[in-house]
Amino acid sequence: MLIHLNDVLSCDGKVIFQTVDLEMDSFDSGLGSFPLIRKEPVELTITNLGEEKLKIEGRTELAAVIPCDRCLEEVKTLLKLAFNKEVDMKQTAEGRIKDLDETDFIIGYNLDVDKLVYSEILVNWPMKTLCREDCKGICRKCGTNLNHGSCSCDTVELDPRMAVIAEIFKNSN
Repeated sequence: MLIHLNDVLSCDGKVIFQTVDLEMDSFDSGLGSFPLIRKEPVELTITNLGEEKLKIEGRTELAAVIPCDRCLEEVKTLLKLAFNKEVDMKQTAEGRIKDLDETDFIIGYNLDVDKLVYSEILVNWPMKTLCREDCKGICRKCGTNLNHGSCSCDTVELDPRMAVIAEIFKNSN
């Protein structure tokens, strides 16, 4: 959703409050595509700080379905996002790149709320997602989810430095 910023830029000190619904239905990144099963509206406060500088504050809550890092079961993960950004509207696109300013959510005099929230999700994405703290994961050999039961695979792992000796004993039988 685009918000036109001309109104707030018209007067120094002007503040606008806006509640916006997100249009994105999933979070797509290099890690994969993760459906958003709950999306609270984004509550925004945009303040003109003067000299064509804006302060953008907002918050929202989202729930995404992320696979467990150990067993791959789907986990409903709550993401509480709160952000506070300052944007210099005088700066050109080239100037923003030169200053390493990552405000790709400003397009001309418009604020792209979905791009802003996308970048906040990216920063707040959990490093590790587990279905539960004591998740046992999956068997390395057969792929059985060990949380639901055990498998009949041999789980003894020998020291790789002893592999040559193990081969000798295996061949001698």
